[in-house]
Amino acid sequence: MTDARAAPPPAEGTGFAAFRRWWGDHALAQAIGLAAAAVFVAFLASNLVASVRRLGMSPSFDYLTQPANFDISESLIVYRAGDPYSRAILVGLLNTIKLAVSGCGLATILGVSLGLMRAAGNPLLARLVDAYVEVVRNTPLVLQLFFWIALTHTLPPVRQALEPLPFAYLSVRGVYLPWITIEGGAIWPIVAFFVLLAWIVHAVHKRLGRPLSSLEWLGILSTAVIAPAAWIVAENVRLSVDLPVLKGFNIVGGVSLTPEFAAMLVGLSVYYAANIAEIVRSGLQSVTHGQWEAGRALGLHRTRVLQLIVLPQAMRVITPLMTSTYLDLTKDTTLGVLIGFTEVTAVIKTSANNTGNAVETILVLVAVFLSISLPVSAAINAYNRMLARRGVVTS
Repeated sequence: MTDARAAPPPAEGTGFAAFRRWWGDHALAQAIGLAAAAVFVAFLASNLVASVRRLGMSPSFDYLTQPANFDISESLIVYRAGDPYSRAILVGLLNTIKLAVSGCGLATILGVSLGLMRAAGNPLLARLVDAYVEVVRNTPLVLQLFFWIALTHTLPPVRQALEPLPFAYLSVRGVYLPWITIEGGAIWPIVAFFVLLAWIVHAVHKRLGRPLSSLEWLGILSTAVIAPAAWIVAENVRLSVDLPVLKGFNIVGGVSLTPEFAAMLVGLSVYYAANIAEIVRSGLQSVTHGQWEAGRALGLHRTRVLQLIVLPQAMRVITPLMTSTYLDLTKDTTLGVLIGFTEVTAVIKTSANNTGNAVETILVLVAVFLSISLPVSAAINAYNRMLARRGVVTS
């Protein structure tokens, strides 16, 4: 009997042969083309530098150490007018990252939920999601952002703040939500523990080659509760819920979101959730109906068929498109400059106006967004390669 398992792929080799495969065919023509492109870029760069110097301008990044005499209304770190431009740009970068991470998370939760609702087989839900997707995707994002910021400006003052949920307030000054405060010790070991636990669960599931049993899940959940609780008791870490409370003419406690950040977060999440819903729908539809029938024939519930059979195959369609969606959302945070949210583009624009170093500031902005986009792309591509090694993604 012959072995039905696939033979391992041939070794890639080393030395000149490996370099030849990496370089591709027509090596001489490609080398000449690259050299010509490099000469052309160098010619453009030298002309640009000569033109700037002829105008009496000296290209330099020394402005980064000069004081930035402008305020930033929203900052994750301490910033005051007069701090260096480099710190102002860092403040804008952190605001951009905060908005991008929050937007990607909310858009993913909402988009995946809508995509699964669309594929649930309920005609009413499917039509409602279809209407949402069509309206949102066929409306310009800028127009939606203007709508959300205008809506925040129509909210009542603090004393008449809306309370849609207990201890959640909406007012013209922003959104106020409950928050968890940590005192008396470090919380990062607990975060590291959960990351390690997730990796262990994934490794065990991969080695077993089957879903974990109820008893195994019970042990994992017990560990996830007992270990952090023991650390909190041993280190005397005090966790408390900080609730926003209306006092006089202000709301104190909790965490507050500025109207501009709230408008950007809601606008980006709603817009890109529609795109993610379409991605999930197309990924699920790429799996043939026979896969669903095979799972049901094995006695699996529809949810288990989706989890164990359909979704792993759908990921080969979903993953690359989700990468583009996350990168697009991150780049569209630059639209915050239109509604007054101080992200990195707004800081760069103000810096260019104040210093006159337009070229240098644009180069800094390009470097900033490459530093954000390239790691995100690399992480998603690494996840895609992991799926490929497991046989989920086909090349």
